[in-house]
Amino acid sequence: MNHQTFVEAEIASQPQTWRQAAQLAPSVGGALPQDGQRVAVVGCGTSWFIAQAYAVLRESAGHGVTDAFAGSEFPAGRDYDFIVAITRSGTTTEIIDLVRAATDTTTVVLTAVPTAEAARVADHVIDLSFADEQSVVQTRFATTALALLRAHLGTDIEPLAADAEQALTIDVADLATAEQVSFLGRGWTIGLANEAALKAREAAQFWTEAYPAMDYRHGPIAIAEEGRLVWMFGQAPAGLDAEVAARGALFVHHDLDPMAALIVAQRFAVALAVRFGLDPDRPRALTRSVILQP
Repeated sequence: MNHQTFVEAEIASQPQTWRQAAQLAPSVGGALPQDGQRVAVVGCGTSWFIAQAYAVLRESAGHGVTDAFAGSEFPAGRDYDFIVAITRSGTTTEIIDLVRAATDTTTVVLTAVPTAEAARVADHVIDLSFADEQSVVQTRFATTALALLRAHLGTDIEPLAADAEQALTIDVADLATAEQVSFLGRGWTIGLANEAALKAREAAQFWTEAYPAMDYRHGPIAIAEEGRLVWMFGQAPAGLDAEVAARGALFVHHDLDPMAALIVAQRFAVALAVRFGLDPDRPRALTRSVILQP
Protein backbone atom coordinates (compact mmCIF):
# COMPACT_ATOMS: atom_id res chain seq x y z
CA MET A 1 0.00 0.00 0.00
CA ASN A 2 1.91 3.01 -1.29
CA HIS A 3 -0.81 5.70 -1.13
CA GLN A 4 -2.03 7.37 2.04
CA THR A 5 -5.33 5.91 3.12
CA PHE A 6 -8.29 7.97 4.28
CA VAL A 7 -7.83 6.70 7.82
CA GLU A 8 -4.18 7.74 7.91
CA ALA A 9 -5.12 11.29 6.92
CA GLU A 10 -7.95 11.33 9.43
CA ILE A 11 -5.67 10.11 12.23
CA ALA A 12 -3.16 12.85 11.38
CA SER A 13 -5.84 15.55 11.51
CA GLN A 14 -6.81 14.93 15.13
CA PRO A 15 -4.75 17.73 16.75
CA GLN A 16 -6.63 20.17 14.51
CA THR A 17 -10.10 18.70 15.10
CA TRP A 18 -9.55 18.60 18.87
CA ARG A 19 -8.72 22.31 18.82
CA GLN A 20 -11.87 22.95 16.79
CA ALA A 21 -13.88 21.01 19.36
CA ALA A 22 -12.42 23.14 22.16
CA GLN A 23 -13.43 26.29 20.29
CA LEU A 24 -16.95 24.92 19.78
CA ALA A 25 -17.48 23.80 23.39
CA PRO A 26 -18.52 27.16 24.93
CA SER A 27 -21.26 27.71 22.35
CA VAL A 28 -22.86 24.27 22.82
CA GLY A 29 -22.53 23.94 26.59
CA GLY A 30 -26.24 24.58 27.09
CA ALA A 31 -27.04 21.47 25.04
CA LEU A 32 -24.92 19.24 27.28
CA PRO A 33 -25.63 17.90 30.78
CA GLN A 34 -25.36 20.34 33.66
CA ASP A 35 -23.94 19.71 37.12
CA GLY A 36 -26.02 17.36 39.24
CA GLN A 37 -28.02 15.84 36.42
CA ARG A 38 -28.28 12.07 36.21
CA VAL A 39 -26.92 11.15 32.77
CA ALA A 40 -26.79 8.16 30.45
CA VAL A 41 -24.30 8.16 27.57
CA VAL A 42 -25.01 5.78 24.69
CA GLY A 43 -23.33 4.67 21.49
CA CYS A 44 -22.54 1.63 19.38
CA GLY A 45 -19.09 0.20 18.74
CA THR A 46 -16.47 2.93 18.95
CA SER A 47 -19.04 5.45 20.17
CA TRP A 48 -19.91 3.17 23.10
CA PHE A 49 -16.27 3.04 24.17
CA ILE A 50 -16.03 6.83 24.00
CA ALA A 51 -19.22 6.93 26.09
CA GLN A 52 -17.50 4.73 28.69
CA ALA A 53 -14.57 7.12 28.94
CA TYR A 54 -16.74 10.23 29.25
CA ALA A 55 -19.05 8.63 31.81
CA VAL A 56 -16.19 7.91 34.19
CA LEU A 57 -14.62 11.33 33.64
CA ARG A 58 -17.87 13.16 34.35
CA GLU A 59 -18.86 11.20 37.44
CA SER A 60 -15.35 11.13 38.94
CA ALA A 61 -15.16 14.92 38.52
CA GLY A 62 -18.23 15.25 40.73
CA HIS A 63 -20.73 16.37 38.09
CA GLY A 64 -23.27 13.66 38.82
CA VAL A 65 -24.16 10.03 38.23
CA THR A 66 -23.16 9.07 34.69
CA ASP A 67 -23.64 5.63 33.13
CA ALA A 68 -22.58 4.34 29.70
CA PHE A 69 -24.48 1.79 27.64
CA ALA A 70 -24.32 0.17 24.24
CA GLY A 71 -27.32 1.45 22.34
CA SER A 72 -28.93 -1.99 22.32
CA GLU A 73 -28.48 -2.46 26.08
CA PHE A 74 -30.02 0.71 27.49
CA PRO A 75 -32.08 -0.26 30.56
CA ALA A 76 -35.64 0.69 29.70
CA GLY A 77 -37.45 2.16 32.66
CA ARG A 78 -34.40 3.54 34.44
CA ASP A 79 -34.73 7.25 35.14
CA TYR A 80 -32.20 9.73 33.77
CA ASP A 81 -32.35 13.49 33.42
CA PHE A 82 -30.32 13.52 30.22
CA ILE A 83 -29.25 11.12 27.47
CA VAL A 84 -26.10 11.87 25.46
CA ALA A 85 -26.04 9.87 22.23
CA ILE A 86 -22.85 9.63 20.16
CA THR A 87 -23.35 8.54 16.55
CA ARG A 88 -21.09 9.48 13.66
CA SER A 89 -23.60 8.72 10.92
CA GLY A 90 -26.80 9.51 12.79
CA THR A 91 -28.39 6.49 11.10
CA THR A 92 -27.64 3.71 13.59
CA THR A 93 -30.91 1.92 14.28
CA GLU A 94 -30.44 1.30 18.00
CA ILE A 95 -29.60 4.95 18.69
CA ILE A 96 -32.51 6.31 16.66
CA ASP A 97 -34.96 3.99 18.41
CA LEU A 98 -33.55 4.86 21.84
CA VAL A 99 -33.64 8.63 21.33
CA ARG A 100 -37.09 8.53 19.77
CA ALA A 101 -38.45 6.57 22.75
CA ALA A 102 -36.94 8.94 25.35
CA THR A 103 -39.94 11.27 25.37
CA ASP A 104 -39.59 12.15 29.06
CA THR A 105 -35.81 12.67 29.02
CA THR A 106 -33.77 15.47 27.47
CA THR A 107 -31.62 14.13 24.64
CA VAL A 108 -28.61 15.43 22.74
CA VAL A 109 -27.01 13.79 19.72
CA LEU A 110 -23.36 14.34 18.84
CA THR A 111 -23.05 13.51 15.16
CA ALA A 112 -21.12 14.21 11.98
CA VAL A 113 -24.38 14.29 10.01
CA PRO A 114 -26.71 16.82 11.64
CA THR A 115 -29.45 16.20 9.06
CA ALA A 116 -29.67 12.45 9.80
CA GLU A 117 -32.60 10.78 11.54
CA ALA A 118 -30.99 10.59 15.00
CA ALA A 119 -30.54 14.36 14.95
CA ARG A 120 -34.12 14.94 13.84
CA VAL A 121 -35.59 13.03 16.80
CA ALA A 122 -33.31 14.55 19.48
CA ASP A 123 -33.96 17.65 21.58
CA HIS A 124 -30.48 19.02 20.87
CA VAL A 125 -27.88 18.36 18.18
CA ILE A 126 -24.15 19.08 18.25
CA ASP A 127 -22.73 19.28 14.75
CA LEU A 128 -19.30 17.65 14.48
CA SER A 129 -19.34 17.41 10.69
CA PHE A 130 -15.86 18.97 10.60
CA ALA A 131 -14.64 15.66 12.09
CA ASP A 132 -16.54 13.37 9.69
CA GLU A 133 -14.61 10.57 8.01
CA GLN A 134 -14.43 8.75 4.71
CA SER A 135 -12.98 5.62 6.25
CA VAL A 136 -15.35 3.04 7.71
CA VAL A 137 -12.98 2.77 10.67
CA GLN A 138 -13.67 5.56 13.16
CA THR A 139 -10.79 7.58 14.54
CA ARG A 140 -11.06 11.36 14.57
CA PHE A 141 -14.83 11.63 14.97
CA ALA A 142 -14.75 9.61 18.17
CA THR A 143 -11.80 11.39 19.75
CA THR A 144 -13.14 14.80 18.68
CA ALA A 145 -16.44 14.04 20.40
CA LEU A 146 -14.49 13.13 23.54
CA ALA A 147 -12.41 16.30 23.23
CA LEU A 148 -15.61 18.35 23.14
CA LEU A 149 -17.03 16.54 26.15
CA ARG A 150 -13.77 16.91 28.08
CA ALA A 151 -13.66 20.62 27.24
CA HIS A 152 -17.19 20.96 28.63
CA LEU A 153 -15.94 19.34 31.85
CA GLY A 154 -13.25 22.00 32.09
CA THR A 155 -10.23 20.24 30.57
CA ASP A 156 -7.76 22.42 28.66
CA ILE A 157 -7.56 20.75 25.26
CA GLU A 158 -4.44 22.53 24.00
CA PRO A 159 -1.95 20.36 25.96
CA LEU A 160 -3.84 17.29 24.70
CA ALA A 161 -3.55 18.51 21.11
CA ALA A 162 0.19 19.03 21.63
CA ASP A 163 0.45 15.47 22.95
CA ALA A 164 -1.49 14.32 19.89
CA GLU A 165 1.08 15.94 17.63
CA GLN A 166 3.79 14.04 19.49
CA ALA A 167 1.82 10.79 19.16
CA LEU A 168 1.93 11.18 15.39
CA THR A 169 5.74 11.00 15.46
CA ILE A 170 6.13 7.82 17.53
CA ASP A 171 7.46 4.86 15.55
CA VAL A 172 5.08 1.90 15.56
CA ALA A 173 6.91 -0.31 13.06
CA ASP A 174 8.51 -2.59 15.65
CA LEU A 175 5.26 -2.89 17.62
CA ALA A 176 3.43 -3.99 14.48
CA THR A 177 5.49 -7.18 14.33
CA ALA A 178 3.71 -8.52 17.43
CA GLU A 179 1.47 -11.59 17.23
CA GLN A 180 -1.05 -10.44 19.85
CA VAL A 181 -1.80 -7.46 22.10
CA SER A 182 -3.78 -6.92 25.30
CA PHE A 183 -4.83 -3.31 25.93
CA LEU A 184 -5.31 -2.19 29.52
CA GLY A 185 -6.82 0.84 31.21
CA ARG A 186 -7.93 2.15 34.59
CA GLY A 187 -10.99 4.28 35.28
CA TRP A 188 -11.83 6.36 32.23
CA THR A 189 -9.05 4.82 30.15
CA ILE A 190 -10.73 1.40 30.18
CA GLY A 191 -12.94 2.79 27.43
CA LEU A 192 -9.85 3.82 25.49
CA ALA A 193 -8.36 0.34 25.91
CA ASN A 194 -11.56 -1.16 24.55
CA GLU A 195 -11.43 1.21 21.60
CA ALA A 196 -7.76 0.48 20.86
CA ALA A 197 -8.50 -3.23 20.77
CA LEU A 198 -11.44 -2.66 18.45
CA LYS A 199 -9.31 -0.62 16.03
CA ALA A 200 -6.80 -3.43 15.52
CA ARG A 201 -9.58 -5.99 15.15
CA GLU A 202 -11.44 -3.86 12.59
CA ALA A 203 -8.53 -2.61 10.52
CA ALA A 204 -6.33 -5.70 10.59
CA GLN A 205 -8.43 -8.70 11.71
CA PHE A 206 -5.91 -8.97 14.54
CA TRP A 207 -6.15 -10.80 17.87
CA THR A 208 -6.58 -8.18 20.56
CA GLU A 209 -8.14 -8.14 24.01
CA ALA A 210 -8.91 -5.36 26.50
CA TYR A 211 -9.21 -5.39 30.28
CA PRO A 212 -9.19 -3.19 33.36
CA ALA A 213 -5.52 -3.16 34.35
CA MET A 214 -6.10 -4.34 37.92
CA ASP A 215 -8.23 -7.24 36.70
CA TYR A 216 -5.74 -8.30 34.03
CA ARG A 217 -3.75 -10.24 36.63
CA HIS A 218 -6.84 -12.26 37.53
CA GLY A 219 -6.43 -14.63 34.61
CA PRO A 220 -5.71 -12.85 31.29
CA ILE A 221 -2.03 -12.40 32.13
CA ALA A 222 -1.72 -16.13 31.45
CA ILE A 223 -1.48 -15.43 27.72
CA ALA A 224 1.42 -12.97 28.07
CA GLU A 225 4.54 -14.35 26.43
CA GLU A 226 7.37 -13.49 24.06
CA GLY A 227 6.16 -11.87 20.86
CA ARG A 228 3.06 -10.36 22.49
CA LEU A 229 2.31 -6.86 23.80
CA VAL A 230 0.61 -5.59 26.94
CA TRP A 231 -0.33 -1.99 26.19
CA MET A 232 -1.31 0.36 29.03
CA PHE A 233 -3.35 3.57 28.84
CA GLY A 234 -2.81 5.86 31.80
CA GLN A 235 -0.93 5.08 34.99
CA ALA A 236 -0.11 1.39 35.38
CA PRO A 237 -0.65 -0.50 38.63
CA ALA A 238 2.57 -0.83 40.62
CA GLY A 239 4.64 -3.82 39.55
CA LEU A 240 2.55 -4.74 36.52
CA ASP A 241 5.28 -3.89 34.02
CA ALA A 242 7.71 -6.22 35.82
CA GLU A 243 5.16 -9.04 35.93
CA VAL A 244 4.56 -8.71 32.19
CA ALA A 245 8.29 -8.61 31.44
CA ALA A 246 8.83 -11.72 33.55
CA ARG A 247 6.51 -13.59 31.20
CA GLY A 248 8.43 -12.44 28.13
CA ALA A 249 5.85 -9.97 26.78
CA LEU A 250 6.64 -6.34 25.96
CA PHE A 251 4.99 -3.76 28.19
CA VAL A 252 3.98 -0.69 26.15
CA HIS A 253 3.19 2.69 27.67
CA HIS A 254 3.42 6.23 26.30
CA ASP A 255 3.88 9.25 28.52
CA LEU A 256 1.06 11.22 26.91
CA ASP A 257 -2.47 12.11 27.81
CA PRO A 258 -4.26 8.76 27.30
CA MET A 259 -6.50 10.19 24.58
CA ALA A 260 -3.37 11.20 22.66
CA ALA A 261 -1.84 7.80 23.38
CA LEU A 262 -4.86 6.29 21.63
CA ILE A 263 -3.53 7.87 18.42
CA VAL A 264 -0.46 5.65 18.69
CA ALA A 265 -2.76 2.63 18.90
CA GLN A 266 -4.73 3.84 15.88
CA ARG A 267 -1.52 4.11 13.89
CA PHE A 268 -0.52 0.66 15.16
CA ALA A 269 -3.78 -0.75 13.77
CA VAL A 270 -3.09 0.78 10.36
CA ALA A 271 0.48 -0.55 10.40
CA LEU A 272 -0.87 -4.04 11.12
CA ALA A 273 -3.28 -3.77 8.21
CA VAL A 274 -0.41 -2.79 5.92
CA ARG A 275 1.64 -5.72 7.25
CA PHE A 276 -1.18 -8.12 6.32
CA GLY A 277 -1.89 -6.52 2.95
CA LEU A 278 -5.34 -5.26 4.01
CA ASP A 279 -7.14 -2.00 3.26
CA PRO A 280 -7.84 -0.33 6.63
CA ASP A 281 -10.39 2.00 5.03
CA ARG A 282 -12.62 -0.93 4.11
CA PRO A 283 -12.51 -3.58 6.82
CA ARG A 284 -14.04 -6.98 6.20
CA ALA A 285 -17.76 -7.33 7.01
CA LEU A 286 -18.13 -3.71 8.19
CA THR A 287 -20.03 -0.69 6.91
CA ARG A 288 -20.11 2.95 8.03
CA SER A 289 -23.38 2.44 9.90
CA VAL A 290 -25.41 -0.56 11.05
CA ILE A 291 -29.01 -0.13 9.92
CA LEU A 292 -31.30 -2.94 11.03
CA GLN A 293 -34.34 -4.10 9.11
CA PRO A 294 -37.67 -3.85 10.94
